[in-house]
Amino acid sequence: MLWDWNYVWEIMPALLRASIVTVQATLLGFVLAAVLGLIFAILRMSRSNWISIPTAGFVEFIRSTPVLIQIFFVFFVFPEFGIVLPAMVAGVIALGLHYGTYCSEVYRAGLENIPRGQWEASIALNLSPYITFRDIIIPQAIPPVIPALGNYLVALFKETPLLSAIAVLELMQTAKILGSENFRYVEPMTLVGGFFLVMSIVAAAGIRQVEAYLNRTLRNPGGAR
Repeated sequence: MLWDWNYVWEIMPALLRASIVTVQATLLGFVLAAVLGLIFAILRMSRSNWISIPTAGFVEFIRSTPVLIQIFFVFFVFPEFGIVLPAMVAGVIALGLHYGTYCSEVYRAGLENIPRGQWEASIALNLSPYITFRDIIIPQAIPPVIPALGNYLVALFKETPLLSAIAVLELMQTAKILGSENFRYVEPMTLVGGFFLVMSIVAAAGIRQVEAYLNRTLRNPGGAR
């Protein structure tokens, strides 16, 4: 039989448990990427060359090397320096760092799109750089770049199978193990493809909802619910 429904129901619980691991790795990695990306973008915009140039070099280095190598480096090389991390933690850090460099370029485009008058008005009002970024610049810069950040969320989600290289039992690795146990790969691989498709669509829809909410909030700060 090319397709066995009994086998599908048999392996479904294991795949559902593995999908939770995949979603956790995606969400944690993206939160880390979003935070690091904003930090990198702000540092790259520093007027001090001692800050902006090394940050730019680091960002370009991470973007220009494969994420799989970075996963191996964090998991296998860090212990040589006394930093031993569980496989899941190492994978999340590597994915978050890698995609944080891409997010930094998105943030930087949004920040540089803010009219110069906004910065000058903040200086005229004697606002600190922290208050300027928190209350004036970032609330205007983030909503326009939400779609681009959403693209990286979906891309990061589809990179999670790379974590199987360090023995994280995410969705793809679980499907491979199930297939090898019974020499049936059609059902687990098809189900994995379906899971990825559904979760990618859900993530994209969620990003659109966030974008719409932020746009409403920006247009009507006191009336958004």
